[in-house]
Amino acid sequence: MSSLQINRVLQIQDDPYALLSQEWLVTNGLGGYASGTISGAVTRRYHGFLTASLPAPLGRIVMLNHLSEQVIRSDGMRIDLTAEEFSGRRLHMPGSQYLKEFRLEMGLPIWRYDMDGVILEKRVLMPYGQNTAHITYELIEGDLLQLELRPSIHFRPQEATVDREFAKDYTLVVKDDLFEIHGGDPYPPVRLCICGEHAIFIMDRRKHSDIHFRVEEARGYPHTGHHWSPGAFALTMVKGKPSTLIASTESLEVMRSKLPQEANEVEIRRRQALLQSASPVLQHGMGAELVLAADQFIITPAGRPDESVSAKASGSDARTIIAGYHWFTDWGRDTMISLEGLTLATGRQQEAGYILRTFANHVRDGLIPNMFPEHDKTGVYHTADATLWFFHALHRYVSATQDRETLRAILPKLIDIVKHHLRGTQFNIGIDPADGLLKQGAEGYQLTWMDAKVNGWVVTPRRGKAVELNALWYNAVRLLATWIRQEDGEHATAWLQEVAEQAYDSFNTRFWYAKGGYLYDVVDGETGDDTACRPNQLLAISLDHEVLHQIKWQPVFETAKRELLTPYGLRSLSKDHPDYKLAYVGDLMARDAAYHQGTVWGWLIGPYIDAWLKVDPDAGPQAHQLLLDFDRHLNEAGIGTISEVFDAEAPYTPGGCIAQAWSVGEVLRCLAKTASPPTLIQ
Repeated sequence: MSSLQINRVLQIQDDPYALLSQEWLVTNGLGGYASGTISGAVTRRYHGFLTASLPAPLGRIVMLNHLSEQVIRSDGMRIDLTAEEFSGRRLHMPGSQYLKEFRLEMGLPIWRYDMDGVILEKRVLMPYGQNTAHITYELIEGDLLQLELRPSIHFRPQEATVDREFAKDYTLVVKDDLFEIHGGDPYPPVRLCICGEHAIFIMDRRKHSDIHFRVEEARGYPHTGHHWSPGAFALTMVKGKPSTLIASTESLEVMRSKLPQEANEVEIRRRQALLQSASPVLQHGMGAELVLAADQFIITPAGRPDESVSAKASGSDARTIIAGYHWFTDWGRDTMISLEGLTLATGRQQEAGYILRTFANHVRDGLIPNMFPEHDKTGVYHTADATLWFFHALHRYVSATQDRETLRAILPKLIDIVKHHLRGTQFNIGIDPADGLLKQGAEGYQLTWMDAKVNGWVVTPRRGKAVELNALWYNAVRLLATWIRQEDGEHATAWLQEVAEQAYDSFNTRFWYAKGGYLYDVVDGETGDDTACRPNQLLAISLDHEVLHQIKWQPVFETAKRELLTPYGLRSLSKDHPDYKLAYVGDLMARDAAYHQGTVWGWLIGPYIDAWLKVDPDAGPQAHQLLLDFDRHLNEAGIGTISEVFDAEAPYTPGGCIAQAWSVGEVLRCLAKTASPPTLIQ
């Protein structure tokens, strides 16, 4: 195996405030993570060096939520490397003048500080499959350095606001060089130790209660929190001898199963293997960085351990896809849209099969789950499109792997899904027998991907017959007919042929908006037919079985290009609509009002490029260049990954999750598809 090395280097600019908006992310394959700003200041409730992913009902718990780093020079001068912001926006970040470089090596963050020729590096790692974090420091230049590390501990569900008090009944237990902090039931203890020479622990309990979280303030949430610390580690750093702070919820045996250097080497080899397995065009440059970013979303669902046990008993394994960091869990829609890019383009076919079988096991009333709540083992099902995307993802998987065994195992459930839709299922999801089109809509529920809901207000209900749902329905029926034909012969598909033909004819009659030269977003809606120009119409062209007559492809695509295209995806609504919003900012009400009303979504670049290549099969090089524009974004927000959304207008400020599965997945998939020559996903 070749030793593939992928690095992204950020030269630190003169503006220290930029360090507050650039964030890093390290994950553990379980849904747990470490994350923060490059400056070290916490700006979100989710920031910390150890957010453990624990079985339901616990979910993800912020445990090591801050680490203060202070260098003591030989002349006694103290230098705070870690930035902190206090109430009243009092920003303390003297360490920014010494931070000369931040880089990702194979996706892992490294800070380089230069203090008058004394050079110190820090790196963060989470051993794969463990709720453990390694924060390693190494003196690169200089003979001797004193370093004081003050960890701050919490036992806070990651979604809890920052003003939540620390557990009152905590205890600190010292076992030789291991320090356990117990926050009381039901939480496991967090264990701390130093691996390295010349380290002592100083018992010095402190609480800072005026920590300012600027992003929480901007998002309209409580924004003054606190840091509680049991004490500090004092380290004497010697050149060439790194020291590592280990924080973990694992047993002592697991926590110390590998020395930090060995754990780092194992993780680097694992990442090199990921690159080696990916499509050739994705083994270098931005593509390779996104292969490593893709790995952050593919997890074993730690919150549902019984699911893993059941899967292994049947000779499989449980896998799922986290929709986005920091706050999303696994969502059916996001999983099915991103599966091809995250798994098939990256050579992770076996895990793709695990994911599909995991969701197949949760089919109920003809639906797959919309999402799995953070603290529950049971999914919720209010979605009209995730199940139809399941057919799409399965088709791409079977085409890439020829895994007929999985297809045959799932086929009875696919037939049941279609029959449930034909007779009607939950949330008024079902086929209108009058025209064969799929309708949906239940008061108080958001059932399409445009699913913002705040204080009981469904912002874009889209009740009626939505354009992309009917494109997905037609595609699903055609795919099922093909699979049944392959197994049982042509005679077994007659009923599906009738369903598909009725849907096709009705779609082309009902959805064409002649005055605008594009497709209605919804027909038979609460106020009639909706003329809003949205990107949803592209799915009528982009899917494998196009429901739109070919003569209409060009005008629909050109409308989307003219009205919706930006460098980072497509607007969710055209500028001329009265509900159009310029920016995704403010409190929850303001953000949700803009979420699908102009805000740009990165994942939509996928359907756009698919439609483009059908309209113009020679446009591959142009489409590939469009994708490379995302490289600029990899230096913003979440370094080395792609955000959930962007403002609708320049400079297209990123927002939402700093790392979104379908944004990364669709860019990866299309990079492979538009390579010259195209890379077949197999």
